[in-house]
Amino acid sequence: MYFKYSLKFLILQVIDALKMRRADLIKSRQKALNKRYKELVEQAYNLRQTDSALSDFSEFNALKLLDQINKLKYLSREITNPTS
Repeated sequence: MYFKYSLKFLILQVIDALKMRRADLIKSRQKALNKRYKELVEQAYNLRQTDSALSDFSEFNALKLLDQINKLKYLSREITNPTS
């Protein structure tokens, strides 16, 4: 009976560790995407007066990154606040 409870405890610890690892991976990916997003927005702003087509392209890529960032925010919310 003791073995049964200790195995259950061990399994729960492993699940928590995997959730934390996944959360850390998501946070690091978010950080990288945020950095790239800020670079693209700044580039679009700087190009606005000289090359509007390239500015639009940078802004479009920034919006695509923002969509990915929002998806990761949703996933990280799901990990920290499980719905079960």
